[in-house]
Amino acid sequence: MPQLSAYERDPYAASLETRVLRMGEEKGRPFAVLEDTVFYPEGGGQPCDFGTVNGAAVVDVQKREGEIRHYLGATLAQGPASLRLDWARRFDHMQQHTGQHLLTALAQDRFQWATTAFHLGASVCDIELSCHSMSLRDMEQLEEAVAAEIRACREVTARWVSAEAYAQEAVRSRGLPEGHTGDIRLVQITGLDLNTCGGTHLQHTGELETLKLLGTESIRGGTRLFYVAGRRARLRLDAHEKRNATLRTLLGAPDDELLPALQIKLDQLLALERRSRKMEEELAEYQAAALAAQPGGLVEAHLEGRDMAYLQKLARGILTAAPAKAVFLTADVGGPGIFLLSAGAASSLDVPTAGKAVATILAAKGGGSGQSFQGKALSLAARAEALLRLRATEG
Repeated sequence: MPQLSAYERDPYAASLETRVLRMGEEKGRPFAVLEDTVFYPEGGGQPCDFGTVNGAAVVDVQKREGEIRHYLGATLAQGPASLRLDWARRFDHMQQHTGQHLLTALAQDRFQWATTAFHLGASVCDIELSCHSMSLRDMEQLEEAVAAEIRACREVTARWVSAEAYAQEAVRSRGLPEGHTGDIRLVQITGLDLNTCGGTHLQHTGELETLKLLGTESIRGGTRLFYVAGRRARLRLDAHEKRNATLRTLLGAPDDELLPALQIKLDQLLALERRSRKMEEELAEYQAAALAAQPGGLVEAHLEGRDMAYLQKLARGILTAAPAKAVFLTADVGGPGIFLLSAGAASSLDVPTAGKAVATILAAKGGGSGQSFQGKALSLAARAEALLRLRATEG
């Protein structure tokens, strides 16, 4: 059996007194190599542990060149080292990882679905299964089977075996890491599963507390199954309850009527949007007729709170009614100003040249081609100056 680190000897150890053997640097990041460690290095789908070494933050832990490197927020001196583990993070990882072993075993035994990949995410975990699809009924049955094994409080243990002994074991495994030599670590859920794994796990399935399946997606010919276990499931339920409380207040409905109440609000909003678009079209037609009747070859207007789509609609209406005119429209949309310069088919205005001049005066960014030029400015304070420039061009 290889010499074990503290995280392998006792995954429940949250602190350790040891020594810093040496410091190094990798891509500008200082790292420490320790005599022993409670920090799990990233691997096997499980993220690394966080914590402190002599007060310096441990921000990453990796296996590199046959050693465990603790990447730190500060450089340390060689000598005695006090290690403090972020226990909440470690226990969460133990719950999620043990949950994966349980899911993998039951998916294989009950449905003949092999696990092909595992990912322990920051908020949600997933396993990839060798099935093309999974029905809601399948998910319900799998979740109930998991709940039963949590209630059974099955013991979870780890042991090392030689390669020769490994060949005689009934191991459920996705294979050993490439290039692996020497003894092999097995994790067992008594009476249910035996698997190769180097991660940290609970003492028994009862410590999982609960496991909730969240949904699936198709991937690479198989199915990715999302789940949360333990405290994550309770936090997720708490977030849902707080969200529902807010929705109950906003919609004035109890939980079982939230969706119908929301659908009514959405239908009302859609009707209001259709009505608003119709009124906007009618307003654009009215404004276009009024502006087209202005004397001179240049029509100008400033419209509060309108977007570029409205300015374009208005300009088309004006120039359809008066093709010999040019149009200079601006709007203030609660911050940056926008402008549009367009000319009708019979107008003599050189729009690209005039548009660039207006953009310069307004310190705006913009562009266009043919008979239209538009832009956006941080301010329309120089609008009057731009209008005078256009009037001069008109003259």
